[in-house]
Amino acid sequence: MTRDAVTTTPEPLHRPSRATQLAMAVDTDPVGPLWRAAQLFRLLSYMYALGFQIAINDDLAHRATAWVLFAVLTAWTATSGIAYYVGFGRNRYWVSADVAVACAMMLSTSYVATESWALNNQSWPTTLWAVNAVISVALLAGPVWGIVSGLLVGGTSAFVKGAFDLNFGRNATIIIIVATGMAVGLAAVIARRAQAVLAQAAGIAAATEERERLSREVHDGVLQVLALIARRGREIGGETAALAELAGEQEYALRRLVSGAAEEIEIDGTTVDLAARLRALAADGVSVSAPGTAVDVEAFVATEIRAAVINALDNVVRHAGSGARAFVLLEDLGDQLVVSIRDDGVGIEPGRLGEAQQQGRMGISTSIVGRIESLGGTAHLECAPEGGTEWELTIPVDGRGNGATDADRVG
Repeated sequence: MTRDAVTTTPEPLHRPSRATQLAMAVDTDPVGPLWRAAQLFRLLSYMYALGFQIAINDDLAHRATAWVLFAVLTAWTATSGIAYYVGFGRNRYWVSADVAVACAMMLSTSYVATESWALNNQSWPTTLWAVNAVISVALLAGPVWGIVSGLLVGGTSAFVKGAFDLNFGRNATIIIIVATGMAVGLAAVIARRAQAVLAQAAGIAAATEERERLSREVHDGVLQVLALIARRGREIGGETAALAELAGEQEYALRRLVSGAAEEIEIDGTTVDLAARLRALAADGVSVSAPGTAVDVEAFVATEIRAAVINALDNVVRHAGSGARAFVLLEDLGDQLVVSIRDDGVGIEPGRLGEAQQQGRMGISTSIVGRIESLGGTAHLECAPEGGTEWELTIPVDGRGNGATDADRVG
């Protein structure tokens, strides 16, 4: 006597999956490389400030004080550079302190240097070093705050000189500082948006890979078992025939889910044409009518409606009798969508729905009614012996496509 064997192959555990590798790449600070590059600029600007201090120290009014302040500047450069490079300083407190230190150092020019020196030279300890604070603000908060901080630092330089020169051809300091803040801020925004897209791609890859894994598991295990039960049950006959029928129905549903009926994976928030999704269900014995224009709804709403329609069509195939035809009609009424699924089959005997639920066949209550009610809609079934069946699915939409949520219905 031979036995049907069901074998499964475990997934390899020694290497990370493609989705895991992509998720690991996403799980980083998108602006991290810019932060680290900015600290190289901070080091170079410090070297420039040191050279400037050595060159002009003899011209200052308070040389000893200037060196003390430069020691403070050295300590702040090292501390903030490490904080930003490692990452623990990438917050508004460190950045605010960075701006405050830069402005305070520039304001000290009025004390360590004479008025004439300050008027004819760049602010101590150089505007190149002070622009580090603007870069930090731009990296953290974007181009708008980068421009604001640039105006603040540039305005401090103008205040030290005691005058604001409108001849930008000769005094382009403020323009350069503001432009730096805007450019760096835009780069940070682009980096963050790129990471958001990559995160969505990682989510799609993970969902796709999990779907493929589950498909293999289901195909190699559950489907084979259900097929075996259905086949042997029909062979044995008698009371086991009902068990075979149940197993056959579940095998059919699972095969449809695992194979071509699996929904496309959508990025959250995108909209799709529900009319096109339903037209794709047209086949021999299934007619679909929909508006000629696109019926745009959010992807998850379209997925739930389409799944409910597929389940209703599956019921037609299994229960309406041979040769039965199904007719699907989509109506866009503006504030609501109405989907009708009608067949010309044998109909349903009175009490049959209750009997099916008692036997554990929950397709109608969960796959159709449950899906539509989760969107805030209603599902109404009309049936009669020899009169076919007709589902009417009504789904409210807010503006252009979003099914009502539980919070909407409670409110």
